[in-house]
Parts: sequence; C-alpha cells; structure tokens
Amino acid sequence: MRRARRYRKTRCREYKGDNRHPKSWFPPSTKARWDAKLRIIIQLKKIIPISYAVVEDVKAVARKANRKWNKSFSPIEVGKQYFYSTLKTWGLKVITKTGNETKKFRSSLGLKKIKNKAKPVFESHCVDSWCLAAMVTEAKHPTAKSLYYMVPLRWYRRQLYRLEKGKRDIKRRYGGTISMGLKKGTLVKHVKYKLCYIGGNLMGRLSLHSLKTGERLTQNAKREDFKILTRVAFRTQLLSSTKIKRFFGGTHEDLC
Repeated sequence: MRRARRYRKTRCREYKGDNRHPKSWFPPSTKARWDAKLRIIIQLKKIIPISYAVVEDVKAVARKANRKWNKSFSPIEVGKQYFYSTLKTWGLKVITKTGNETKKFRSSLGLKKIKNKAKPVFESHCVDSWCLAAMVTEAKHPTAKSLYYMVPLRWYRRQLYRLEKGKRDIKRRYGGTISMGLKKGTLVKHVKYKLCYIGGNLMGRLSLHSLKTGERLTQNAKREDFKILTRVAFRTQLLSSTKIKRFFGGTHEDLC
C-alpha cells in the first residue's frame, strides 16, 4: 500500500534528503530485534536482582582493506554493540564468552545438549545459558530444570481496511492496538475462561486469547463478562519438571 502511494499523482511531503547517519544509525529492524531481548531483561529485573550479563559473543567475518564494511558490516555485529552499551547503562557488568568456552565448560560438568529445538526440555534450550551463568556463579549442577517461556505480544500495524473486499463488497478494518476502546493485550478475568488477554474485535464482540499459548479462546466475549486487571506485554508459560512426564512419549515436562 505504501509503495503504491509513491506513484500516485497526489500531494505529498517534500523530500528531506538522506536522514541516515553512519556514525550513530543502524537499521530499525536490527534495533527492534535487540530491543526485544532488552525488554525481556527488563521484565526479569523486576522479578530477581541481576548484576551480571554473560553473553556468548558472536563475531562476523570482516573484509580486508575495507574499513567502511568492517565498521558496520553485520546486523549482529552492530546490534550487539548497542546491546552491550545499553546493559552497561543499566549498571550491569557485561561478560562475553566464546562458543568454545561454553562447550568446554559444559563437557567438564557432564551436561548434554540436544539440537532439536522443538523439544521443550532443559537440554535443548537452557543448558548453554545455565553454563554461561555458572561460569560467573561457580555453580556445579543445575538446581532446577523447569522452563519459563516469555513471548512478546505482537500486533499487526494499523491499516484502514484490508486490500481485498469481503462480503457485500465491504472492506473490513484491519490491524491496530485498540479493540472497542480497550487496549489489546489487556489482562482480564473472564467468568468462563479465567485469566486471558484481549485480542481483536468483530461486530461488537471481543476476542480473548490464552495467556499461556496465545490460542484464541472465543470471538464472542461481552464486556460485562470479564473484569479488567492490568496491561501485559508478554504471554508466559511454565513447563515444570516436577509434573508427570507424558508429553512426547514421556520424555518431556508436563504443562504446569
């Protein structure tokens, strides 16, 4: 839609020139990816005191005799420097480790790592993170293997209407962050579905979604059927290792 507007013969703002500054600017998409990690750390700091940030550092390949490329050649390289500097402004001590150091430490403790990220187990998601933390705290073995998922809520950017017409040649509204005067992501307590959050709306009815999985629970929620609690930016899920292991042939944690 934006690209189509560029070619229309209509009034538009004047060209303001190149507003990118190589010394202090990097792509907004890169900044958004690293800001997502920073928001998770902000949420964790509200729960537990954090003094150190241990990161497994990644280095990209540089080019010889190409100073401009080597200065900002990779979204990872540019983004991680922004990530490190932000953590330091928060008063955290940043410690970087290499992948070889993590692997060596993990092997010395006899811990195993599996490559299948689809399995919600400690060995696939958290073993390397635990090893990075243990290098600072000098822990000898994991005291818990539960997983706590934090998934940011994402909304579609506002469009006036969908591009294609629906029934009776009517274009439906699409996107946005407001549903019937309520902010999307608002945590509510429904009489039937209990704790859930507000999604979209249609024909005077609200959609409610599961706080754990994000699955839509209903499209016909009425305002008088729930109580507004607060605004949430993440949906969370706890996979506890103390429950009965019945997922995936008895090898995975049950949903708490």
